[in-house]
Amino acid sequence: MKHLLCVLLLLTRIASALELPATDGKTYDPAGAGDKKAVVLFFVSPFCSTTRPFMKEINQIAADYGDRVVVYLVHSDSEITKEVALEHAILNDVNATVLIDKQQTLAKQVQAKITPEAVVLSPKAETLYKGRINDLYLGPTKRQRAATTKDLRDALDAILAGKPVPSPQHEAQGCKIGGIK
Repeated sequence: MKHLLCVLLLLTRIASALELPATDGKTYDPAGAGDKKAVVLFFVSPFCSTTRPFMKEINQIAADYGDRVVVYLVHSDSEITKEVALEHAILNDVNATVLIDKQQTLAKQVQAKITPEAVVLSPKAETLYKGRINDLYLGPTKRQRAATTKDLRDALDAILAGKPVPSPQHEAQGCKIGGIK
């Protein structure tokens, strides 16, 4: 147990020390919550057709919760360029900061494997939620007409109210992030 605690503390320090470039030319600590209650990481890809149907909801979550949580879109595809990530953000009217994780360091640290996938971190860089945004996709190619759940919103509401995140946390459905096992 003591060994596990040491490993978790080390991972928290590593995650806190990570700086990633963004499409705005600056670098950001993706685990840095500042004075906010959490960090929401949306792992997305312009190369994944499943990402596009979620962009409106991602933007709405950023608008609805952005005053209380830090929101980042994260491109972890090793083939992504700043220009492609910026074009994706412009085409989808993204207002959140867009990070480029070309070496997949962040994706590996938080164990993100799918796009789109949401990961919520505490101000101490602990993973509070990891999974789907909602149930629009029930399987990799099984899309519903409309989402019937709001998994991420329910998790954020619980976190902001100081309550435990509802479970189970359902896996995201979409495209695998290339190079991540």
